[in-house]
Amino acid sequence: MAHGTTPHFHNTEGLRQIEVGSKEFQCVGALPPFDHPHVYIDMGKDNDVVCPYCSTHYVFNGDLAAGTSNPLSAIYHADAA
Repeated sequence: MAHGTTPHFHNTEGLRQIEVGSKEFQCVGALPPFDHPHVYIDMGKDNDVVCPYCSTHYVFNGDLAAGTSNPLSAIYHADAA
């Protein structure tokens, strides 16, 4: 991920699980001003991880483009917040 920006995801909708197309990303929790510290997450060899702050369950989906998610509404855009 050194060649681009690290994607950020949020779970404002309170979803049980979010599929992501990147194994390295940041979770922001909910949208500001209700966000938590923006924590860097690296799945490594695993295909899923739980955020230690908000308990969002992220699952890697290799069919998704890097930096995208299912649902698309989980992508965090800092300029939109």
